[in-house]
Formats: sequence, C-alpha cells, structure tokens
Amino acid sequence: MHDNIKKRINIAAKRQPADLVIKNCKIVNVFTHEIIEGDIAISDGKIAAVGNYSGEKEVDAEGRYALPGFINSHIHIESSFVSPEEFSRLVVPHGTTTIIADPHEIVNVCGMDGFDYMVKAGENAALNIKYMLPSCVPCTPWEHAGAVVDSKAISEVINQDKVFGMGEFMNTVGVINTDSEVIEKISLCHQAGKLIDGHSPGLKGDDLSAYVTAGIHTDHESGSLEELNERLRNGMYVMLRYGSACRELPMLLKGVNEQNSRRCILCADDLQPVTIFEKGDMDEKLRICVENGIDPITAVQMATLNAAECFHSDDRGAIAPNKKADIVLVDDLEKFKIDKVWIEGNLVADKGNYLADTKHIGIQKVAGSVKVKDFSIDKLKMHLESDKATVIGILPDSVVTKKKVMKINRGEDGDFKFDKNIDVAKVAVVERHQMTGNVATALIEGYGIKTGAVAVTVAHDSHNIIVVGTNNEDMAFAVSKLIELEGGIVVVDGGEVLESMPLPIAGLMSDKSGEWVRDKLTKIHNIAYDRLKVNPNVEPTMTLCFMSLPVIPEVKITDIGLFDVVEQKFIK
Repeated sequence: MHDNIKKRINIAAKRQPADLVIKNCKIVNVFTHEIIEGDIAISDGKIAAVGNYSGEKEVDAEGRYALPGFINSHIHIESSFVSPEEFSRLVVPHGTTTIIADPHEIVNVCGMDGFDYMVKAGENAALNIKYMLPSCVPCTPWEHAGAVVDSKAISEVINQDKVFGMGEFMNTVGVINTDSEVIEKISLCHQAGKLIDGHSPGLKGDDLSAYVTAGIHTDHESGSLEELNERLRNGMYVMLRYGSACRELPMLLKGVNEQNSRRCILCADDLQPVTIFEKGDMDEKLRICVENGIDPITAVQMATLNAAECFHSDDRGAIAPNKKADIVLVDDLEKFKIDKVWIEGNLVADKGNYLADTKHIGIQKVAGSVKVKDFSIDKLKMHLESDKATVIGILPDSVVTKKKVMKINRGEDGDFKFDKNIDVAKVAVVERHQMTGNVATALIEGYGIKTGAVAVTVAHDSHNIIVVGTNNEDMAFAVSKLIELEGGIVVVDGGEVLESMPLPIAGLMSDKSGEWVRDKLTKIHNIAYDRLKVNPNVEPTMTLCFMSLPVIPEVKITDIGLFDVVEQKFIK
C-alpha cells in the first residue's frame, strides 16, 4: 500500500511513467459535468492522474469518450438463468464493471450454502460483484421456501466482508408494524455499519415515512411519478428500473430534473440473456435516458457516480485520481457503443469480446434442489362453488397484478373448464423444498395460453414450481418433467415436451453458456407464442415467475393458496 501510494504520486508528478496510459480521450467528468480532453494515467489498478501523461504501455482512444465503469445498482443474477461467472462474461462488454447483487433467489432455495456459492463463483468473475445479504428469507410467512434466514443467522455473517449490505427489505408490513424479528435484522445491519436496500411498492404517506425512518436507503419499485417524487422527498435514492420484465425507466425519466437527478440511479433488477444479447445492459439504459431527453452527462452520473455515492463506494464511479481504473470507452454519448472496458486497469473487453478467463466452480452444494412429495394430477383439480371466481389479472410489462372477478366455466365436478373464448387459464404452485405435498390452484387472466402448459422452478421468491395451462393432464405432465430434470423450464402440449431448459443450479441457473441459455429461451418463447398462443405482449417465462411473489400487489398465488397482497390474507 505504501509503495503504491508513493508510485501514484510520482506518476502524477511526472517523475515516472504510468503502468498504462489511455491517451487522447474525451473524459466525462461526472463531478463537474464537463468533458475534458486528455490522458488517463493508471497504476496498480487505480487512476493516478488525468492530464498529459506517458506510460510504459499506451492505448490510443482516438478521441473516444472515456466514462467511469457503469454500476448496476440492483440485480438478481439468478434471474439471468446463468452463473455469476457467465453473467460477468455477458455484461462486462456492455460497460458494466460493478453490480450490487441480491442473491435472495438462491438463498431462498439453498440457504447460506447458496450465498457462499454465489460469493465464490463471483471471485472468478472480472465483474466486481457486491453481494447484499437477503433480508427476507422467506419473503413472507405465506409460503414455504427452502430456507429460513432469521436474525440469528444474520448476526453470524453481517459483519463479514463478503456481506456488502442487506438486500431489499420486502416485508414492509413487518417494518411498519415494528415486528420484533424485523427490527432485530435492521438493527444488526445498522450496527455493522451497512446499508439496507428497499422494496416498497405502493407505500405512501405515513407508511412510507415509517418505512424510511427504519433506515431503508433505496427503492426500485416506483410505479408512478408520484411515488418517485415522494421517495426522493423522503431522502431515498430511487433506482430507475429497466430489465427484462419491468421497464419503468422511460416513464420515470419524466420526473427526473436538474434538481433531483443526483438522487436517481439505474438498475435492471432482472435481466435475461436474450435481453442482454439484443439490447445490452447499462449501455441500453443510458441510450434510453438520452432518447427521453436526459442530458448525456446526467445520464452517465446516474449510471456511475450517483450509484457509487449511494452505496458509499468512494473508490469508484468517476475518472479522477485515486479512483479504481474502471473505465469504458464509447464512440459517442448518444448510442453509447462500447469500444473497450477496463476493470482495475485490466482490459477485460474489446469491441464486444470478453477477454478475461471464465472459470466455473463446482455446483454440488446447490444442485438437487427439487424435492416434491406425493404429487398427482388430482391435486390440480379445483372445487369451484360458483361460475364467478377471483382471478389474477396480468398487466403487460409489469409484475403488479389486478384482482379481478370473472365469469368462468366449470365442469360437473366443479373443476375449472378451459374455454378458448375466455382468456383465463389455470395456474398452480407445487411446493418443492420441504416435502409438504402442498399444491395450490387458482385462475389467471391475460396470459393468453390456448393449449398445453408452461412450467418453471423459478417462482419468486420462494421458487416453488409454478405451472400454467389449459388442462390438468398437460400441467401434471409438465410438473413431472420438471421433477425429472431437477429444475428448469418446460413447455408441453398434448403430453409431449416441446422444449425444455434444465437449470441444475438450485433449479434457478444453468451451468451452460449465455448463448446456450439464450437459444433455449428463444425456442421456448417462440413455441409459447406460436404453438401455445401465449399473449404476445407477455414474456412467457419471466411473467410466470412473478405470479407467486406475495409482496407485489394486488393478488398472487403461493403453495398455500391465492393471496390478496393488499388485504394480507388468503382468498377462499
């Protein structure tokens, strides 16, 4: 450390050459909101100086813009269906150099073994991955997960370096009502001097104040300009989300202005490989910002400095002396086409090619996670007492659902009878962790399916099996195939598997390449749209994954039953 400081001083004072100099840059200064032409001198992974410098190695930027490495402020790697090592390979060429990752998907399945797997796998990534400790495992008492991470478990790890902070606190009711276990978790995090991410869809007024005063630092669930402004007024950092399922960014940008932009940061939340290959990651969010009238440097601030300040990461987020040499070269400040990416002074991507090694760790401790007891087709039968039923209403491009009462068809035995002229299908959740034998059924509107079934072991946040279909036979067949696969995604019709994607890592992630996952997902989506006639405005797999998340209004299904999120009670 002593020698490194001395060396940087000598480089800055031009008493010795830098290890690396990126020359002829248009440097975007996110502190002063200006563009400065010059060179970037780098030593031992840090920026020594900016100005006119020479180095033992020099790279000519040829007048390109030099930006700080992008920071994705909230992401669940598991939702990409690839491992952390592979996720790094996919996003780094898009300029992402740091992510704040919440591994609550795998922790819900595997407990702290899942957390440790993610940390160790992340050590093989060029990407700098900061892991938040999941705060709500399970996220509510209204379902069965594979693990429980209580305050005692948190107390044992919260002070360790591998824990960057506490992940999104979804139990807003517990916070507002001062649940003793919730308050203990929050207190432990504060005592450790670490930040707490938020998750507060729909909270407002006194309830929001009660939530924020507990020390919740951020929120990524603003669904309107009113929610954006109220969170900013309460001192929160607001994450503007644009991922594969939820895309509020363009709408929320209408509320971003010169006065409040420094409290706004960018995130994906959930990001599938198909999206990354077709659109990108943080580079796509920057393009959207500029397309929606945001000043380019302001947009860059939201992707870099703002996020670094939000998470008290003063060692990054800007191109300036003593900052990490996380640097992205782009051709312009409109399309943000990435030329080169450095992380801590190492060239890790060049013209879309990932240059770092991709070594994968073993998955033994997080495999074999599908444990189902006594499943049978009979458990999928419903016993409807009326031809009017409460259904889950899907809203396109959103994980929020509407509680609806619709007229449906019943068979003579009271079971749901599918009608192609009514956009209502059956949905079921099958418990896969604790061998409870639980199977809950409900109805869903807006998915559009006309034949067959789709089933996945990715069902936020407890990740039981969720299946949607038009008939019990195909739904039961799909569930049985997922059990055989030990996790994954299957699409079936007429007792035939049309396509499947095994997910051996906790039933959530593949051990294959991003390209393999992309191709499999593309086939699954195409079959879902073309053969099963799923609504073209609905993402067939990720939308289904969120229909079991009982912290997002208005109504969801868990392995226990149909749950009214607003009323906090099951619907009989």
